[in-house]
Amino acid sequence: MLMLVDCSNCLTPLQLPPGAQIIHAHCRSLPITHFSSAAAIPIILLFPRAFAVHPRAAAAPSAHGRKRAVVCAVSYKRSRHELKGCINDAKCMKYLLVNKFKFPESSILMLTEEEADPFRRPTKQNMRMALFWLVQGCQAGDSLVFHYSGHGSQQRNYTGDEVDGYDETLCPSDFETQGMIVDDEINATIVKPLPAGAKLHAIVDACHSGTVLDLPFLCRMDRNGRYIWEDHRPRSGVWKGTSGGEAISFSGCDDDQTSADTSALSKITSTGAMTYAFIQAIERGHATTYGNMMTAMRSTIRNTDGGAGGGIVTSLISMLLTGGSLGKLRQEPQLSANQQFDVYTKPFSL
Repeated sequence: MLMLVDCSNCLTPLQLPPGAQIIHAHCRSLPITHFSSAAAIPIILLFPRAFAVHPRAAAAPSAHGRKRAVVCAVSYKRSRHELKGCINDAKCMKYLLVNKFKFPESSILMLTEEEADPFRRPTKQNMRMALFWLVQGCQAGDSLVFHYSGHGSQQRNYTGDEVDGYDETLCPSDFETQGMIVDDEINATIVKPLPAGAKLHAIVDACHSGTVLDLPFLCRMDRNGRYIWEDHRPRSGVWKGTSGGEAISFSGCDDDQTSADTSALSKITSTGAMTYAFIQAIERGHATTYGNMMTAMRSTIRNTDGGAGGGIVTSLISMLLTGGSLGKLRQEPQLSANQQFDVYTKPFSL
């Protein structure tokens, strides 16, 4: 059975590898040793050497080049939580990254329930190791992407670090037995280590995902495109930013909203509404600035929109994303970042 211990310094939950009683980790650059209640055995270094816990996990893509991505889709097959559009989202996102933004296919780690390799399935342990891998050896000039399509949730926060009193979470395929991945851990794993000159984009198509990276600032935009940056820095003073790099998150909805897995955007199959809107905004030429991206994505979700237009991505996925009757989905995509910026002048790029 897997065991979790809380960091005595920042309270981030840490997972003990099977058979281990000690984790030696780095918390805010300070070496911290965490003990379980069992007798001590040789130390296992869990962070930041991703995919080092199990020998077969070395099959992860080599971190070569300047671009790297983790694309994760959780469909919860044969359960009461099953989603229908997540695999489509992952395949479309991978194609977008490779063909539109020139990500090397060998530097994209896919986690789906269709994978034959058990270490490429979206379990809690595999998702954690994939996030470690994403930032491993990150340096100036690197562009990292984390895309997630699946269930999101919330749980009560007892530290006072959340504006709404809740932590946001992602739900791995085994979340009912192994638990969820909390925003504090996601922030500590892929946000805090980012060095100057590196950038991370997260595209999170899940419920309650507005602040799922726990970034310090949330762009609150109205339906006319006017916006202000809300300060979400914890009152405790805990640092939620990067180590000099840039982190930006597109999320499917606000923290108190749900995100649709719907066939309303396609007459053929289900897709995540936010992933569809993200891809379509790029295909239709709205990916000039972050503000234009957000305006286009929200317009797609709010309004009925026929036809997906043409383009390198749409040419492949037109059978999935041919447009249809959208109706009124009650979700508003959100933008958050580690620092404030002018969303209508900052160019969008991955």
